[in-house]
Amino acid sequence: MKAVEFTQMKDGTREEYLFLDELENGYALELPERIMAALRGLEHTLSGYRVSRLDHSLQAASRAFDDGADEEMIVAALIHDIGDELAPYNHSQYAAAVIRPYVRPEVTWVINMHGVFQYHYYLHHLGGDHTQREKYRDHPWYQSCVDFCEKYDQASFDPEYPSRTLEFFEPMVKRIFTRKPFDSSHMGAEVMAEDGIDARNI
Repeated sequence: MKAVEFTQMKDGTREEYLFLDELENGYALELPERIMAALRGLEHTLSGYRVSRLDHSLQAASRAFDDGADEEMIVAALIHDIGDELAPYNHSQYAAAVIRPYVRPEVTWVINMHGVFQYHYYLHHLGGDHTQREKYRDHPWYQSCVDFCEKYDQASFDPEYPSRTLEFFEPMVKRIFTRKPFDSSHMGAEVMAEDGIDARNI
């Protein structure tokens, strides 16, 4: 079979869906290469800063690495702005959705919220409320996001910082994004149950 016969999903057969499932599983294995390509594309987005978005991402990941962060957080720092091109007004949620199946919930929450927490540094200059992160002060991962923004994100616009190369991080990207998605070993069974994810169906 080279392609399915149906033109509406409701008409598909079991054989056709097994065929598509095999193709999709193979396609998913190539995710690290697509992540790397998306990161390379950040070289040519958002002008005006002293570093490119790619340089900013490499610097954030390098700072996380130098700080002794674990591999999940390092890769999260690397891809935290990957949504800038396609989701300029909700890039945090875009990046969080990309990494969510492969990391512990704390990391996903930090990436999901980093845009709001970054307001702390600049939104008052634009007439906005820069204290919005205070709404989350009682959240168990509040300090993790504060630290992420302070140490890795807002600090990573220095053209003199000795960042690692994208190739340095590639093995980490491959290890994280070839994990079994939504696996309880990295997501936690309790969180999966709260999200309605049944590991038996994955």
